[in-house]
Amino acid sequence: MRLIKLTEYDDQTMQLAKAIYDGQGRILLAANHTIHPKIVDRLIRMGISQVVVEDADSKGITLDEMLDPPTWLDIIHIVREAYAAAGKKPLPLRPILKGVDQLIDEIKRRPVIVLIPATTIAEELHLSAHCVNVALLSLQIAKQMGYNELQLRDLAVGCLMHDIGKAVTEDKRKHPEAGFNILRQIREISLLSSHVAFQHHEKYDGTGYPRAISGKDIHEYAQICATANTYENALSQERMSPHEAVEVIMALNGTSFKTAIVDAFVKSIAPYPPGTKVVLSNGKQAIVTKIISHMQRPVVRILATEQEVSLADHPSLMITGELSLSAAPS
Repeated sequence: MRLIKLTEYDDQTMQLAKAIYDGQGRILLAANHTIHPKIVDRLIRMGISQVVVEDADSKGITLDEMLDPPTWLDIIHIVREAYAAAGKKPLPLRPILKGVDQLIDEIKRRPVIVLIPATTIAEELHLSAHCVNVALLSLQIAKQMGYNELQLRDLAVGCLMHDIGKAVTEDKRKHPEAGFNILRQIREISLLSSHVAFQHHEKYDGTGYPRAISGKDIHEYAQICATANTYENALSQERMSPHEAVEVIMALNGTSFKTAIVDAFVKSIAPYPPGTKVVLSNGKQAIVTKIISHMQRPVVRILATEQEVSLADHPSLMITGELSLSAAPS
């Protein structure tokens, strides 16, 4: 299996490996089917721009690093329901906390997490999917930083709800405070979780908003969320590849983000997830098959010979870049 842009789909050589869902969470296209070219155009109009496929090059790659799509979608709909209730009726706290526990369980049992991109589902779910992915990324970073169960739970609640202010205001610069005001009124939600919503657009150097605070005045939970938020936006809005988005975060080290958090991020997030076609420093083309422990040193399969090589065992062999579609062997 591998994740591709929908515009790269070839119905002669690929079949769908994971189902495609509509805005209600219903299956539009089931796995193990091909996608007719006319359907590709319809999916793009719905806001779906990426799909998981299987082809000859990706055979045997399981993408077990991704959440099970039904679990992911269930939590997306919980977030959507919460945002729809904002400012109108009580938030669905029990489902939110259940969703948080599911995410923490997923992070604990998986050494590596690869996101299901928000762009694999209908556009009306993109915001909710973004929030779920930010929570997953934040939990992965926090696990690397040694957070305990309570810290993980408060962080995850804040991350799932970090954009809830958007439900009550269209003003970009006002939504953090609007979200904080919603969450801080709920006794069952920690004030620390509320501050994730309040501070997730603050920057370590004081150039963020809404209060332009800096350094230690920004809670660490909010800094983790901000890092994950920037990375996920680079993927889903800027359409960057994971390794490009990782480079964005690294470039903001010490200005937008605290160094300790960036270090944990780099150790937690794979720049070349399984299924990514790459070029090696010896000039050979390969595909990433799995990540065992080192995020930057995965196991790859040489495309020409199908030989698998662990880069962790070959320190002189490196990934020099992602293999472009035009350069891929036919």
